[in-house]
Parts: sequence; C-alpha cells; structure tokens
Amino acid sequence: MSGELTNARKKLATIPSLLKQQKAMPAVQAAYDAVLIMLKGGLMKAEREEFQELIDSTVHILNSDKKLREDYPLIINYAPGEEKALLETLREILQELQKNVSAGAQQLLAAMEKRKREQLEKGQALIEENNISEAQKLFNALIKEFKDDTELRAEIADKFIKSGLYNEALEYLEDALKNDPNAIFLYNRIGIVLRKMKDFEAAEKYYLRALKINNKDEYLYFNTGRLYYDWKKWDRMAKAAQKALSINPNFAEAEKMLKFAQKKMG
Repeated sequence: MSGELTNARKKLATIPSLLKQQKAMPAVQAAYDAVLIMLKGGLMKAEREEFQELIDSTVHILNSDKKLREDYPLIINYAPGEEKALLETLREILQELQKNVSAGAQQLLAAMEKRKREQLEKGQALIEENNISEAQKLFNALIKEFKDDTELRAEIADKFIKSGLYNEALEYLEDALKNDPNAIFLYNRIGIVLRKMKDFEAAEKYYLRALKINNKDEYLYFNTGRLYYDWKKWDRMAKAAQKALSINPNFAEAEKMLKFAQKKMG
C-alpha cells in the first residue's frame, strides 16, 4: 500500500503545475485518483489525517483556479470524512470538462504530447551516444516550447541521472524548482542528486527546506536518513528514521535504518 500512497502524494503534488498550464482535466483527474486511492487504502490515523490535510489544500487550489471556475462554476465542498461525496463531485466535474473539450482540442493536445515524447526519445538517444551538448540543445528547445511544464524538466533531469550525469541533471532540476518552488518532489530529487555527488551539506539544505514545506512525509525523512548514512552522521540518521517511524510505525525500512544507526552509535 505504501507505493500507492506515494503515488497519491505525487498526483496531488502535480495539481498546481497542471492548473498553471491550464490543464484542468488532468488536474481534476489527479485529485480524483488520489482520493480514490485514499478510500481504497486501509490508512492508519496519522496517514488519514495527513491525506485529509492534503486534500483540503487541493480543494482550495481547485476552487481558486479561475479557468476551472469558468468551466465548472460551483464551489467544491469538502470536510474531513466526506471523501466519498468529494469523489462524486470530482467525477461530475470530469464529466462536465469532457463535454467542454472539443475533438479538435483533444487532437491538438495529443499531437503536442506525441511531439514531446518523440523529442524526449531523441534526446535520450543523444545521451546514449554521449552527444551531451546536442541533447541539451534539444531539451532546452523543448523546454522553451513547453515553458510551464515542471514535470518535463524533471523528466529530462531523470534521463541525465540514469546516465550518471549529475551536474547536468542538477541544472534542470534547479530550473524546474524556479518554475515551481513548492514542488516537494523536486527538493527531494535534488537532494538525491547532491548526495550522489557527495555534496552532503548542500543536499541536507534541500531536504530541510522540503521538510519545512511538508513534515508529514515519512519517505522524505527516510531519504534524508539515506543522506546521513552516506555522510556517516549516525545521530542525525537515527533522528530521521525516528521521524519516519513516528509518521508510519509500520515502515520496515525506516526501522532497519534506526537499528543500524543505533548500532553505529554504540
């Protein structure tokens, strides 16, 4: 279930960026999918409270979007415990948005997405050929074309990360963060890259900034603990593991991390 919860968190995190790109339907779909995952999962009290806070924030963001209000003028109501009613409302909005999307617009969106995929594949091929400068030129042109697409920048960074090109990846991740300063997953990913580069102090700063935005994500604490493992900061590693376990007592990997850190501390 933990993997599904992580997926739900990611879906909710993408909504502001999608709305910024005027992609109301994918944004509402992401909210719908996340609420559905929550309803299907046997959440513990802390997890349920965390998701209710995230959903409440998401509903506020949806209600504040001018373009979505034009397409669906009714206010979305939500209170903790009323997730089923919210799910029905989101389904109704999706049906209304579907009616408003013309076949021509759908074709245009599909064509744009197809072009994006094709260019990403070309860039990947250039990286594999070790033609890094040409890959960067192609990716930079693609970013200009899809200038508000934070996920695109992160996806490009992932291609460099997988090839061990951490400096290049870092440039795209930092650019993505400028585009969307509240995207926690970007802080986390930058932290991972800096850890791999052994720039532990800088990595810690990014993790701590992410935890200021959201201190209820056990996986964020766990990744911070991984940093302290590489850094050999056993006391900090233990604290990070404890924080993760306080949010999710069934987090087996965090429990192993805590025991390892305590053993190292003697």
